[in-house]
Amino acid sequence: MDVGGWGAVRRRDRLVIVGALVGTTTLAWVYLIKESVGMTTSSMEMVRLQAWDMADLTLTFLMWSIMMIGMMIPSAAPTTMVYAGIARKAERQGTVVAPTAVFVSGYLTLWILFSALATLAQWGLDRAALLSPMMVTTSPLIGAVLFIAAGVYQASPIKLACLEHCRSPAHFLSGHWRPGIAGALRMGLEHGLFCVGCCWVLMGLLFVGGVMNLLWIAAIAIFVFSEKIIPVRDAKIAGRLTGAVMALVGLGLLASWTITGG
Repeated sequence: MDVGGWGAVRRRDRLVIVGALVGTTTLAWVYLIKESVGMTTSSMEMVRLQAWDMADLTLTFLMWSIMMIGMMIPSAAPTTMVYAGIARKAERQGTVVAPTAVFVSGYLTLWILFSALATLAQWGLDRAALLSPMMVTTSPLIGAVLFIAAGVYQASPIKLACLEHCRSPAHFLSGHWRPGIAGALRMGLEHGLFCVGCCWVLMGLLFVGGVMNLLWIAAIAIFVFSEKIIPVRDAKIAGRLTGAVMALVGLGLLASWTITGG
C-alpha cells in the first residue's frame, strides 16, 4: 500500500477510535442525565430509609461504574490515540498488535474496581446517616476533611508522579510496552492504576457536591481532563495552586463547623 493509502487507513482508524470513545462517553452521560432528572428528594428518602439489599448495591455499583466511564474515558483519549498509532505502525511492519479496545478495557477495569470501593463508601455513609437523600454528605466535618485531603494530595509526590505518566502518553507506552493481548491488557491496567492514583481523592469530592449533581460531576471531569493536558513544566505550579485553593476551602468549612459548634 502506498503512503496515501496508509494515510487514509490511519484517518479511518482515528475516526473509528474517536467515534467509539465519544459514543461510549455520550451514552454514559445520557444515563447519568436520565438518572439525575428522574431522581426526586422524596424517592431518594424512601430508598434511604430502607435497608440496602443486593439489588441496591448492584444498582449503585452500576451507577458509579457508568459515571466513571463517562468522566474518565476523555482523560484516557490521548494515550488511547497514541496506542492506536503505535499499533498501526507496528502492523505496517508486520507485527500483530492487540486491538485498542483491549487497552481501553484494561484501563476501565481499574475504574470499575474503584467504583466498587466507592459503592461501599456510599453504603457506609448512608448507614451512618451521614448522606442526604440527594447523596451529599450531611457532615460539614467530612466535607472539610475531603477538601483538605484533596488539596494536600494535589501537591504530593505520589500525585505528581502518577500525573507525569498520564501527561506523557508516548513516554508511558514506550516504557511499559508489552506485546500481545495480555500485554495490551496489562498496559491498560497500569495506565488505569496511574490514573486512579491521580484522581481518587478528587472523586471523594463527589460526596461533597453531590454524587448525582451533574454540574459537579462535569466540573470534576473537566478539571481532571485539564490537569492531564497542561504542559509538564507547569505541573508542580498548577498542583500547588489548585491544592492550596482546595485546602483553603476545606479550612473554611472546618472553621465554619467549629464556630457553629459542630
